[in-house]
Amino acid sequence: MTMAMIVEAFHLTRWATARVATQPEGNVTLVGLKTFYRVGWSAEGFEPGEVDVVDPARMLGHRVEIRPRLQSLTYVFGDGQSSAPTTSMGGTYPKGDVVHSYGAAGRYATRVDVTWTADFRVDGGGWAPIPDQVVVSGPATEVTVKTAKAVLVN
Repeated sequence: MTMAMIVEAFHLTRWATARVATQPEGNVTLVGLKTFYRVGWSAEGFEPGEVDVVDPARMLGHRVEIRPRLQSLTYVFGDGQSSAPTTSMGGTYPKGDVVHSYGAAGRYATRVDVTWTADFRVDGGGWAPIPDQVVVSGPATEVTVKTAKAVLVN
């Protein structure tokens, strides 16, 4: 068994899908309003810290386990801007730390790009890092940005 085989298995890992959600709820916001982003993981696939066991037939009969690690998240806001890479899962008002304000009305395809690294072990031995990374783009979530008009009422 070689490191190349382990790296290949790492690239074939079924990753959990990261999907963005926003606040205000419903993926609708206003021009200039702070929009809070957060990430949720799909039920399918492997999240950070979960362990994938590679088919021993592909590893010359050895039991190889791969434990994904979250390297970073990059939030893509759909208007040409993105966050810096972060490990933050975001959150809601007032403590959420992934925030974006849109400058124009429209519909924007937002997503999060997840950079994964991982550790592996063979036959129950000690964990060691895999010398590679994988970037997986989450599915797009459409955010609708509207304008508001101030109206003076008597």
